[in-house]
Amino acid sequence: MAVDRSDIAKLAKLARIQITDEAADEAAKSISDVLALVDQLQAVNTDGVLPMAHPLDAVQRLRADVVTEPNQRAAFQAIAPATQDGLYLVPQVIE
Repeated sequence: MAVDRSDIAKLAKLARIQITDEAADEAAKSISDVLALVDQLQAVNTDGVLPMAHPLDAVQRLRADVVTEPNQRAAFQAIAPATQDGLYLVPQVIE
């Protein structure tokens, strides 16, 4: 599938962007190259090839879900300008 300048012009109009003729030609060539590569990939015979969930089948090591920091909420709220019932109060910004 080839993309030409008129296709890029239609897309630019739909996207409400302005594009020069040189940029449209360059974009059309780039998109055509990508579509040619996709066609080439689709032509490969993949019969009997099992799909992979991940190319490396790696397992991510996870750390234990353990609390490592002490609760300092009271200390942090003591220096806050305004708090109420354990919450920080901020000025209203939307009327």
